[in-house]
Amino acid sequence: MAHEIVDGSSMQRALTRITYEIIEQNKGVDNLVFVGIKTRGVYLAQRLAKRMEQLEGVKVPVGSLDITLYRDDRHQPDHLVEPTVNATDVDVDINDKHVILVDDVLYTGRTVRAALDALMDLGRPKRISLAVLVDRGHRELPIRPDFVGKNIPTSNSETVHVAVEEYDGHEDISLENRK
Repeated sequence: MAHEIVDGSSMQRALTRITYEIIEQNKGVDNLVFVGIKTRGVYLAQRLAKRMEQLEGVKVPVGSLDITLYRDDRHQPDHLVEPTVNATDVDVDINDKHVILVDDVLYTGRTVRAALDALMDLGRPKRISLAVLVDRGHRELPIRPDFVGKNIPTSNSETVHVAVEEYDGHEDISLENRK
């Protein structure tokens, strides 16, 4: 049974704070591109871009990244079964741009590692930063987010669920204990 730990309005405030931090650290919005990791990271990237446009009056491009082929932790070790690949959609040239990679939850770092590999196949960004809504700890790789909405310490037996209105029909962050 999952219980809500962050409501929708607190999520929005966290995303607004991340937007301000990106603007401040980047000294504006020049050469920025948001790339969301499918699935919920894409919606979060779109929200960050929309908020940035409201604040700065500049439309920042948003792309989506499917990392299926880059994962090292496929749950089925059957290599005869082809993974289902959803489309990667990055319609902007990322060469020499500051790419903000966006995801919902940072846990072991393996998803981000896969996303970095996928991103490098698309071009050579000048810089890549990582923005996550939730950092739950338990890293297995030396990956650190540059922008964090909420730090939520968890145990390995817990799962963090991020729900976004566009995909889930409601909005919150919940914690579930896997027994």
